[in-house]
Amino acid sequence: MVLTATASRSRAAAFVALTKPRIIELLLVSTVPTMVLAERGLPSVWLMVATVVGGTLAAGGANAFNMYVDRDIDAKMERTKGRPLVTGEVTPGEAMVFALAIEGLAFVWLWVFVNLLSAVLAVAACLFYVFIYTLWLKRTSTQNIVIGGAAGAVPVLIGWSSVTNAVGWPAVVLFAVIFFWTPPHFWALAIRYEDDYAAAGVPMMPVVAGHRSTVRQILVYSVVVWVVTLLLIPVADMGWIYIGVAVVIGAAFTGGAAQLVRERDAKTLEAKAIRYFGFSITHLTVLFAGIAVDQLVGWGT
Repeated sequence: MVLTATASRSRAAAFVALTKPRIIELLLVSTVPTMVLAERGLPSVWLMVATVVGGTLAAGGANAFNMYVDRDIDAKMERTKGRPLVTGEVTPGEAMVFALAIEGLAFVWLWVFVNLLSAVLAVAACLFYVFIYTLWLKRTSTQNIVIGGAAGAVPVLIGWSSVTNAVGWPAVVLFAVIFFWTPPHFWALAIRYEDDYAAAGVPMMPVVAGHRSTVRQILVYSVVVWVVTLLLIPVADMGWIYIGVAVVIGAAFTGGAAQLVRERDAKTLEAKAIRYFGFSITHLTVLFAGIAVDQLVGWGT
């Protein structure tokens, strides 16, 4: 009985791993603060819970589809060879059924407990991520993560629509923030794991264009991200708390990218790139926390 229980827990953990929980956490960091901005205060607890649960299911389904499609690539990469479809803990058929089930549940959940627009946005993000990014761009284009990153920016639209049942200009600006943030975030990781992507035949920017071109583009995108975060100030009438956070965290994000450009030693660049990748997560988290605090405290401009 003990062995059976242990095996069941292991199987459950394998299915959870298909959803890429750490990526989902990052996506949801943006959802609740966007809801706070749309509400100009704290939305109902139930609405926040319902939106987060639906968003988690939708993102988890998309990630499970991604793992199903990418199982051949994952088997060739050191970073991903421990994933459930590679190790055999979950079969491809099981993964497909699981992905379809939770994606369908996400749509129904959001439609019933939030609204139809949010449900449609969530499924559209999944379809874009699977068909445009995973099946097409990831294997064929150095711009894969640039265009494919749009799927990861949809949670802010869902957060906004869950409150307003519409998509407003502040939500569009926040979508742009995450859209332009995704390439420098992911390219920094790709510098560290360049050999993995080369072995798998994935044309990530560092593999095809080299480190120098990649870090220059990271710097350009970091500047664009900074500018777009500041654009939210007039568009959403943000207060002094957000202004301070956006200026300071944007300067740090851009400064980190500038350090990558100045670095000439390949090994040191890899170490700095992975630190920049980690800081990019901090950047996004602090920025959206600044949005929430700005609205809840209510200090005006």
